[in-house]
Amino acid sequence: MKQFLYLIKREFKLFLKNETLRNVFLLAPLAYALIIGFTYQQGKTENLPVIVINHDLSPLSFQVVEMLQDNKNIEVLEYQLEPASIKNEVIKTEAAAVVVIPERFEAHMLQKKYPEINVYVNTSNILTANFASKAIQLVLATFSAGAEIKSIQRKGMNAEIAKMNYEPFKTNYITLFNTSSNYLIFMWPAMMAVVLQQVILLAMAISFSEEFKRDSFIQDFTGKYQYTALVMVIKNLPIWTFSLVNLLVFYGIGKFFMIPMPQNLLYFAITTVLFIVACGNLGVMVSILLPDALKITQILMVIASPAFLISGYTWPRSAMPVFVQAITDIIPLTPYLEAMKILFIQNGESVLTHPYIIHLLILGWIYFLIGWLALKIKIFRLVRALKN
Repeated sequence: MKQFLYLIKREFKLFLKNETLRNVFLLAPLAYALIIGFTYQQGKTENLPVIVINHDLSPLSFQVVEMLQDNKNIEVLEYQLEPASIKNEVIKTEAAAVVVIPERFEAHMLQKKYPEINVYVNTSNILTANFASKAIQLVLATFSAGAEIKSIQRKGMNAEIAKMNYEPFKTNYITLFNTSSNYLIFMWPAMMAVVLQQVILLAMAISFSEEFKRDSFIQDFTGKYQYTALVMVIKNLPIWTFSLVNLLVFYGIGKFFMIPMPQNLLYFAITTVLFIVACGNLGVMVSILLPDALKITQILMVIASPAFLISGYTWPRSAMPVFVQAITDIIPLTPYLEAMKILFIQNGESVLTHPYIIHLLILGWIYFLIGWLALKIKIFRLVRALKN
């Protein structure tokens, strides 16, 4: 027991003395959490610049412009003359879209000639393009419906019948999750999971690569290769402990940015603990199988860097090739983000997270068993080489 406590104390001391480990594990998550929180703090994009070129200059065309100005999601940049190059003007003003109202717009409407308003959407940024096009479509559809109803009324039909004649049925769109379309609520929990996985993998790479360089490692663990699982737990203990510290930091910053917490905290805790353990075991496995720190770090970064992009959180996995889906299945972030989406955004029943909990359990055990066997062999060989 005394030796066990000595090894735990030794591990925490080594962790805290290593400046790189301290910075990676304690400062980096705090910095990332604040930067991402402030970046997406507004939650929704507002006042997106939209160029409006009004060739008609009639009361109806000005009404269209006024309705666009009233939409808080966009900021109208009004032009009466068309620029020499619309593309160059979009780049220069960083406009999300261009609305072109044609000449004789009002006259053609009154004559039932159905004039066309052209909308050029800047899709170089898909997110802002979606927000801008949605706002413009809403305004133009409202204007079009109002104009059609007024036209029917002018023929002597009362307002209610005119409305029913124009709109024979209604379509109700009801949002189920993240009803405010807040991008911060969507992105922040996921990015904190990415940061946590990244720092755990980096910390394990540094911890084991430094450990094998020290003679003290061989001395402290001589005769203990049969207790390899215990050695792995001791090596992971500081990582697990400070991961929980990071979670508390994330919680505090999340409260500051008013990010709603999951209703089922028990399942959140279970999935998070399994995620931390699985990441730690993955880091142990790679760190033991590879011979030096540079290669360990390179491999772990190859695993961690694209993990979010291929996790299925922002782009459906069903649209990915089968071999990419297979890769995502062996990364702990994938099932964890699926569980987080259910718990944080959808507030779904806890039973819906069971497949992802099982997935994390399986990954954790596979990484543990491979790491355990590799570490057992490595310690045995190091001790035997020392004796010879």
